[in-house]
Amino acid sequence: MASSLEIEAQLVVTLDGDDVQIAASGTYLIVNFPSQRVFDKITSGPPKDPNAPPKPKSAKRIDPLQQLNDLALRLGLVLDMRVAGKTHVTFGTGRSAKITINAVLGKIGSFFRGD
Repeated sequence: MASSLEIEAQLVVTLDGDDVQIAASGTYLIVNFPSQRVFDKITSGPPKDPNAPPKPKSAKRIDPLQQLNDLALRLGLVLDMRVAGKTHVTFGTGRSAKITINAVLGKIGSFFRGD
């Protein structure tokens, strides 16, 4: 049995008119978002219901980035998430996700641009 999942794929997914490119070769998977706006929109989760009661605070919160990194490690995959061709986060290369300076600068820049 293979020790990791191997993929060969190229895919473009269009969400609200924006093309998200997905490519994979072997155990390396790249997801490229066209802009910080699209990345923020997709990673922000579902819209919040203003009438919903507040969620109770639990003692132990599950970190979704850590969950994704753990899954990538278990599958033997490296997931490289990019915005406009620049790596922002890499999963599956160590004990935790690697967040690049591009992610920090992109987030700060999108705050000032308002896009």
